[in-house]
Amino acid sequence: GSSTWLRDPDPSNAPTPCSSGRIRGAMADKLKSLPFINDKNNPIGWFVQGGIEFAKDSQRLVQRCTKPDAKEFKKIAVACSIGFAIMGFIGYTVKLVFIPINNIIVGGS
Repeated sequence: GSSTWLRDPDPSNAPTPCSSGRIRGAMADKLKSLPFINDKNNPIGWFVQGGIEFAKDSQRLVQRCTKPDAKEFKKIAVACSIGFAIMGFIGYTVKLVFIPINNIIVGGS
């Protein structure tokens, strides 16, 4: 089951679809009552605060991102295709060069 310290004993504060701010506020108040969670010198606090910072940064990033238009998408697709071709050519060249060298070293048996 869920932990009892997370539940609000007052039924009037029951979660509703539009009360997420109130839920976050109540949760923040309960987390503040646990000092080791807010202390970055404590391993648990370091982990929790790092997760909270990561979530805030991720939310900020997703809100700022925009969908690329057709021209920008084509430019990205061409750049990726050229990169794949270059990496494939390098891999093929390295393999082509090292097969004879390996046969010389091993002795061609």
